[in-house]
Parts: sequence; C-alpha cells; structure tokens
Amino acid sequence: MSHNTDLYPTDRLATAAKAAAEAGVDALLISPGADLRYLTGYEALPLERLTCLVVPAAGDAFLVVPGLEKPAAEASPAARLGIDIAGWAETDDPYALIARRLPDGVAKVAVDNHMWAEKLLNFRRAMPGAEQTLAGDVLREMRMRKSPAEIQALRDAGAAIDRVHARVPEWLRAGRTEREVGRDIADAIIAEGHVRVDFVIVGSGPNGASPHHELSDRVIQAGDPVVVDIGGTTEDGYCSDETRNYVVGEAPEEYLKYYAVLQRAQQAQREAVRPGITAEALDAVGRDIIADAGYGEYFVHRTGHGIGLETHEEPYIVSGSQLVLEPGMAFSIEPGIYLPGKHGARIEDIVVCGETAGEPVNHRPHEPIVV
Repeated sequence: MSHNTDLYPTDRLATAAKAAAEAGVDALLISPGADLRYLTGYEALPLERLTCLVVPAAGDAFLVVPGLEKPAAEASPAARLGIDIAGWAETDDPYALIARRLPDGVAKVAVDNHMWAEKLLNFRRAMPGAEQTLAGDVLREMRMRKSPAEIQALRDAGAAIDRVHARVPEWLRAGRTEREVGRDIADAIIAEGHVRVDFVIVGSGPNGASPHHELSDRVIQAGDPVVVDIGGTTEDGYCSDETRNYVVGEAPEEYLKYYAVLQRAQQAQREAVRPGITAEALDAVGRDIIADAGYGEYFVHRTGHGIGLETHEEPYIVSGSQLVLEPGMAFSIEPGIYLPGKHGARIEDIVVCGETAGEPVNHRPHEPIVV
C-alpha cells in the first residue's frame, strides 16, 4: 500500500470542511472508496460493517471503523491527520454513534456517491431530521484539479501502461483467442507496475466495432484490426487507461482510410487542450474532423473522461458541457470510429491540462502496429 504522503496533504480535510460549509452542508459522510482515499489516504475495504469518515462543516473530522479494522486504519496515512479513529464493537450501532457525535439539529448531510443503499438508509433512520445530498457535488471541485503529486502519480501510471502496450505484439497473433491474449496482457499490467487490473479490452475484427467489448473466445484471424484498451491501478491508487490499435498482417484498405482520419482528429484534440477551452469545444475539435470526412455517425461516444483515483471521474469531455478546462485537470482524449459488423478503432491518451497546453502521459506510437 502506498504511503506517498505528498498525495494526501493534511490540509485536505479542512478544505473539504470549508467546501461543505459553503454548500450549506453540516457534515460529509464518506464511506470506503475513492473519496475516502482522496481525503485521508486510507484504502478501506468496503464491508457490511460501517467504515465512515465524518467531516463536519464546523468541528473536527473523525473516522469511525469496525473494531476489527482499527489496526489497518491506524497503519494507513489517515493516522498522520491527527483525527480520532474510533472503533466500534460488534454490538454497537455505529450510525447512532455518529448521529450522537454530530451537533444537535443537523439539517443536511452529504453522503458518499457510492455509499451502499443499506448504509444510507441506516443513516436516514439514525438522523430522521437530516436531508441527504451527494458528497460528490462538494468534493468534485477539489478532485478535478490535480496537485503536482497527483499529476506525477498519473505520469507513473501512464508510463506503466505504455510498457504493457510495448509488449502486446509478443502475444497478439492469428490463431489465439481474445481471451488468451487478454490473460497475458492482464499478467503484464501487474508485472509492469500496477497492483490491480481494472479492465482489458481486446476487440478483434468485428468486435472492435463495439467500444466496450471486453474479451471473447473469438479466434484472431489474419487481416484483423484489433483494438486494445487497457488500464489498471498503481500502488499510489492512481489509474492508467490507454488504447492502441494493432493489425494482424495486412490491414483492410477501408480501415486504413478511416484510421488516418481518426489519427488526425485525436492529434488535433490533444493539441487543442489548454486552459480556457470548454469540454464541449474540445469534443467538437475531433468530432468535426470525423464528421467532415463522412464518419460522424460512427463516432458514438464522448471524447473522454476524467481520471485519477477512479478510471472515470470528472471532468467529462462531452458535447453539452460548458465546463472550462483549468490547469491540473486530467482526462482521456479517445475519439473512435466503429463500422458495425466490420471493425473499429479508438486512439486514447491521458492528457493533463497544464498552464498553457496539454501534457500527454502516454507516449506509444499512434499509428496501427502491425504484428
């Protein structure tokens, strides 16, 4: 488990409490997941027993954990924060315990977006007078702007997944199934510097036309274009996500034609990243190039998603979003062209918005790699 303390600055809880106060929320209730790790560095197990970080808008934050988990919590970076880590016994009601520790007359609490429904309902029972809202609305603004330490963690994750893509030609060949290739890639994701495999997409031939195809028993054939989209989580908790395209033998003429359009669109989008551009305008840069070439109907998803402690988080690079990009925002640029029943392609890099331009964290060649 990473203890890179730069990733979890001690003033983050105070910033979150201030954000809660500004949002008119009396307390944040954060269960295991990315928000808890972001605020404390504690990667807690999501169990049926309640673990919950409580961040009052006024007053001291505290962490409530099952007695069994107290040693793990105390060994985590959360211990550096100087907050009370309170263990609860099997016969205690941790929801009532939290309700008692909060000031009387709490009117509004913000709960973790990924809190289990049963836990939310238990809080509702323990605090019948409090309105519940989403903590993500409060924490999103903080998590969207990455610190220098977080950007370095994303660079490290990007370099790790680059090393995996560099090895894909070792495993990708005619006669093997997508699943067999995917197994080798998954092993390499761990070997090259991740602690967890988050997803492996090997979309060969017609399966490449399905953007979220994962793995099947389809046997890869000569002449197949193959979309390989892979990602994992590093020890620091930060995610990688990179898509590259491979061709087994000779590529179909039609494929090369639209691939050139896609490569131009993705490059234009990478070069368009800068503070002040809106998410919608960045999406349009690539979408317009693809549409002008006659492939508009085959680009069926948004340009990208934010990335950090989760593979998909804010900001989303999508039509309709007026969000203005700022330094420290990190997201994927991944336009795709998919011809149903034939083949498809998607080129994806993670890019960090800098002071004047975008900085890609992935550095593999963008053209189709012939294997």
